[in-house]
Amino acid sequence: MTSQDALPLFVLPMVLMPGEVQELRVFEPRYRQMLDDCLLDNKNFGLVMNDPFEPSNHWDGPRTHGCEAEILEHDTKGSNHFISIVGRRRFTVEKVIPPALPPFDHPSMASLVNEDGLFPDLQTLLEHIPEDASHHKLYISGDVRFHEASGPTSLTHQTMLKELLNGVLNRIGAVLRIDAQVLDSWVEERVEHVVDDSPNSVFTVAALILNGLESKQQILACADAEEALAELMHQLSASYEEE
Repeated sequence: MTSQDALPLFVLPMVLMPGEVQELRVFEPRYRQMLDDCLLDNKNFGLVMNDPFEPSNHWDGPRTHGCEAEILEHDTKGSNHFISIVGRRRFTVEKVIPPALPPFDHPSMASLVNEDGLFPDLQTLLEHIPEDASHHKLYISGDVRFHEASGPTSLTHQTMLKELLNGVLNRIGAVLRIDAQVLDSWVEERVEHVVDDSPNSVFTVAALILNGLESKQQILACADAEEALAELMHQLSASYEEE
């Protein structure tokens, strides 16, 4: 049986950081069901990077660490849902609850596959769930342990983060040949907006200056903000040495 407090998990090749705002298009039936559940109950979901080596009922399973997502805006256009989300608490997945049905390329789903590649409607999928299934959720969910927020970011660490962000943004500006005066003003405004005493500052900065998913995932999995800052500095140092 699914746990009543299980967190719905949006499993994607993507990493969401605390404090980071992202836009998502929701079109798969499993995630449309998940979105309906979250909106109906005013509930957040978890966004977790996918792990193809740990499947859950033949879908890519979730990584161990993810981030809670709060829905800020929701809009519907046809069968597509567009949502704006912001990262909240980090968490560790302690138990994965598989979805009730496997992917459409699984043999048991062959009768539902449309020649035009269209997804069956939600009701058709729900009727296809075996009678002995323990639940009727098409999406992965999990029992998670939320990480306690660290204390406020110290002035020393704020200074370090500002220097890191300032350096990266200026390097990007130089490559793009942005006018120096315009760049200085924009960088200063951006740095002051992003870095404050919030314990999420290091994660928000990491979201802005790291490109690789694995790099972001390593930051997300850190025990606390101090460890995340050390890991961020290490990764940036290593990337500069490779250039």
